[in-house]
Amino acid sequence: MVIKVSNFGDILMSRPAGREAFLMAKAYVFKGLKADETIILDFDGIKVLAPSWADEFVCGTKNEFTNTVQCINTENPSVKASLETVLEIA
Repeated sequence: MVIKVSNFGDILMSRPAGREAFLMAKAYVFKGLKADETIILDFDGIKVLAPSWADEFVCGTKNEFTNTVQCINTENPSVKASLETVLEIA
């Protein structure tokens, strides 16, 4: 399952916004997720990603589901740095 993170906006900044995005995805997007299906988070089109938003959304996804989670299109310096920070902590 590919999730276009840009569907939540292109400037992803706060912990409350990340939590809200995760809860929305959990209720609607992940509803049809199969147990063995890989979750691919596509960061194409993201201009700014804050570590707090990434922590809530990415770590929330990794903690909630047993599926493998992959991140693609992470070349943007903001996305790359935030994911490195968050995934290092997780």
